[in-house]
Amino acid sequence: MTAPPSRLTDRLRSVVGIFWRELAKFGVVGAIAFVIDLGGFNLLFYGPLAGRLTTSKVLAGAAATTFAWLGNRFWTFRHRRNRPVHHEALLFFLVNGVGLVISTAYLNATHDLLGLTTPAWVNVNNVVGIGLATIFRFWSYRRFVFAGEHPGDPQQVDDPRPAGDSRPRRDGEAGRDGEAGHDGEAGRGRAVEPDPPPRSQRTAP
Repeated sequence: MTAPPSRLTDRLRSVVGIFWRELAKFGVVGAIAFVIDLGGFNLLFYGPLAGRLTTSKVLAGAAATTFAWLGNRFWTFRHRRNRPVHHEALLFFLVNGVGLVISTAYLNATHDLLGLTTPAWVNVNNVVGIGLATIFRFWSYRRFVFAGEHPGDPQQVDDPRPAGDSRPRRDGEAGRDGEAGHDGEAGRGRAVEPDPPPRSQRTAP
């Protein structure tokens, strides 16, 4: 049975609202991590680690990743916790490791292969590399790291079973559109027998 337009609208509004709230929080955390990454890189590359491009980038990226882990786990995606902390942390740092490879590879390619070695070009390409890695991270966080359902997701509202649970609903358990389960009083496709007439209306034999 197709859900009425009002329910489809509510579902769409819920999904879009969740996405934009997560994106806004992710942006705040990402902005601070960006300052840590870019600022730390400049302090190292033009300071104690002068000339050591990859080492400076990896150390700054590691510091930014640690901050991003704390911010995203305990704020941006706190409602999506669905696995032990150590599993989640492993996935998080794995995803960020891939992101760090993306940004570092782009920076090295523009610096060593294209010869863009002035401080201005180094910082511009550093920003572009961080941007590419950030797009990958946001998709990966939602898809793999913090993949648990939000309490307001449509799947949770319409169907009380956990995500991915294909077992039949229990007796009397309400399903989509208010219908009962397969053994409920008003299961899908099963007619409900009318109550017998009052005793006073029964015809004498």
